[in-house]
Amino acid sequence: MTVTTPEGFRSAGITVGLKSTGKPDLALVVNDGPAPASAVVFTSNRAQANPILWSRKVAQNGAARAVILNSGGANCFTGDFGYETTRLTAEAVARELAAQATGAERTPADMLEEGAERVLVCSTGLIGTGDQAFRDKIVTNVPGLVGALAADDTTAPAAILTTDSVEKTAIHEGDGWTIGAMAKGAGMLAPGLATMLVVITTDAQLDSDELDAALRRATAVSFDRLDSDGCMSTNDQVTLLASGASGVTPDVNEFATALAGVCDSLAAQLQEDAEGASHDIDIEVRGAASVEDALEVGRSVARNNLFKAAIFGNDPNWGRVLAAIGTTEAAFDPYAVDVSFNGVRLCHAGAPDRPVEECDLTPRKTHVEIELFAGAFAATVRTNDLTHDYVHENSAYSS
Repeated sequence: MTVTTPEGFRSAGITVGLKSTGKPDLALVVNDGPAPASAVVFTSNRAQANPILWSRKVAQNGAARAVILNSGGANCFTGDFGYETTRLTAEAVARELAAQATGAERTPADMLEEGAERVLVCSTGLIGTGDQAFRDKIVTNVPGLVGALAADDTTAPAAILTTDSVEKTAIHEGDGWTIGAMAKGAGMLAPGLATMLVVITTDAQLDSDELDAALRRATAVSFDRLDSDGCMSTNDQVTLLASGASGVTPDVNEFATALAGVCDSLAAQLQEDAEGASHDIDIEVRGAASVEDALEVGRSVARNNLFKAAIFGNDPNWGRVLAAIGTTEAAFDPYAVDVSFNGVRLCHAGAPDRPVEECDLTPRKTHVEIELFAGAFAATVRTNDLTHDYVHENSAYSS
């Protein structure tokens, strides 16, 4: 179990034919808890899909009670028809949950009263898809999806995948409370947030403001530091739902730390499954004048195609690192910088140090350390190499 590991949640994942592969493509997570609360973080891309536009409104209405997610179509740049599809999807979920209800223990009273305004919607897949057939496959199959809901479900994580090769899940066991999570994402991984859909659940008893603060703190040090290919998505959404079913109110800092750990685990899994990648690269920037400087330096390397191509070729070309960081406005002296690859310092004070032959870049896990000698702050940015497989997969993505 993942999102249903905490008490008070049900989920399901089914196949409705949105994907040509015949794999599961529609998922639902429902919060049945006695003290519902929620928080949501969205992509910062100005180009936003219809589900994002809808979910932003839902997030302002109070505690979300459910989130429905489809893969196999982004429903982005599909006009008014696409937004209407999103609304109809939320209404279908609310209607079926109300019909299923046999009491407050099955479907909370506020779901019956407020309906679609408590249902978040997420979509992922090819931009520009979302016709009548797409709508019908989702809306007409909501009854079956609701009927499949279970507190011990394991099917939901697979139903949100697109080009992913594996499911991505994480769990944290607290003192009487639990966090569960599932995520998807393999391409268009760049800050704000990385092309992903994430659903996190907890049975801790916390209000929406506390959840929002914890979620933003967690995403800032995890998903927002994943920069696989420098491409920001239109559909990113991270949803945190709390049921309060455990009856336990944890220390907010303890909860925030645990949540950050769950998000960091998911971010690492996203990095490891990046499209076509042969190296998972952690760029650790140390000795920066500020965290912001450390992130700017790290991202300049993570987005440098010459550096990424060198790593693909197992070439520890530290000169490309210095050239990349020299384009930033961060405070440091480029002639005082040290650069290490996989524990071998190849550059010291802006000049050659150890022989490059001492550095082995054949392992998939790659660590690059940049010491700026400009302060006491540090940050790590995750990225991947640039490969033939990445180019091939994305050149044929819509065919």
